[in-house]
Amino acid sequence: METLNLWLATGLGVGFMPFAPGTFGSLWGVALAWWLGGKTPRRQGAVIAVLALVAVPVCHWASVQYFAGGDAGSIVLDEIVAFPLALLGLSNRRGIAAACHWPWLIVGFAIFRAFDALKLPPVSWAEALPGGLGIVADDLVAAALAWACMAALLSAWRYCRR
Repeated sequence: METLNLWLATGLGVGFMPFAPGTFGSLWGVALAWWLGGKTPRRQGAVIAVLALVAVPVCHWASVQYFAGGDAGSIVLDEIVAFPLALLGLSNRRGIAAACHWPWLIVGFAIFRAFDALKLPPVSWAEALPGGLGIVADDLVAAALAWACMAALLSAWRYCRR
């Protein structure tokens, strides 16, 4: 069971990449977002919520057992489960889910990674929460901020394309 938790927390070992493990871990989140793009927004939200709730104890346990506490770079499950939130329910002017349209998926990924890497408030405030909650919450906040940017971009895109 301990090995399973470590593999989940590190994104099947992707978190052990020697550089940019969070970025590479987020690529699993891209696959998850693409899969969720075909679901209703309600179902997308439910899946993200359940995965986030599971990620809190998994990330906490891995942090304490293997990485001496804190949000170690090797723990990437938080990025994986948070990234789909950045595209939740968003679609282009033709009604195609942003998560299923590669240009928007790439833009959302870049915005999410920027918010996650910069750790500006309120992302840094969420990161200060204790244990696994802080590990996962900062990525959820980064994804929520990315969602707001994506919603504004898609709205502007639709307006300009009329």
